[in-house]
Amino acid sequence: MSNAHANRAFKNISVRTEDGLDLTAWYAPATSKSFTIVFFHGNGDCLYTASPVADPYIAEGYGFLLAEYRGYSGLPGSPTEAGLYADARAYLKGLMAQGVKSENIILFGHSLGTGVAVQMAEEFHVGGVMLLAPYLSIAEMAQERFPYFPAKYIALDRYENDKKMKNLHAPILIVNGARDDLIPPSEGRQLYDLANEPRQFYSLPGRGHNDCFDDFAVIGLEWVKRLPAAN
Repeated sequence: MSNAHANRAFKNISVRTEDGLDLTAWYAPATSKSFTIVFFHGNGDCLYTASPVADPYIAEGYGFLLAEYRGYSGLPGSPTEAGLYADARAYLKGLMAQGVKSENIILFGHSLGTGVAVQMAEEFHVGGVMLLAPYLSIAEMAQERFPYFPAKYIALDRYENDKKMKNLHAPILIVNGARDDLIPPSEGRQLYDLANEPRQFYSLPGRGHNDCFDDFAVIGLEWVKRLPAAN
């Protein structure tokens, strides 16, 4: 995939977390639209590999922040559930300090990042939430993979999306691949069933865990265009 700095729209944005880490993400300010999308990538990605996700949104005039976690892309610290939440919190506060209203922020998570997006949607009054390849919780997923061990009780990082959905009141879009072999596709539908209105769900036929981005770009962009902006 392309290097994000090939996209001239990006600049570095630096933040300090509540526990004292200095982090850097890539940010393209909005040019003609009200919304700014904040993307939380999956476990196997980094700024460079995640950067193409931003292209269709930037081309339409939306702002886009590629959030990066502690311990990734050469940043200090080690990733933990609490740590990733602290990182995301710092980026959102940094955006708002630059004049972006929380109501004009769209949280976008993929895989692991859906847990970060859901937590931030619980904490901040945002304009919308997009979840691609989400899970009920890391603990539940561990239990499915290791059914003969009490995995759900010993998982240190839990990311309990299922327990938090009832607390989210922003519009929500949930999409997964019908052939996802990493996260059971049924979990996306279950999260949709737990979500408040307004909500939308798409299952992508023939798609797996990491090959949904092109399809999602079309669905996600159309969905964002229909959201009421705060200004």
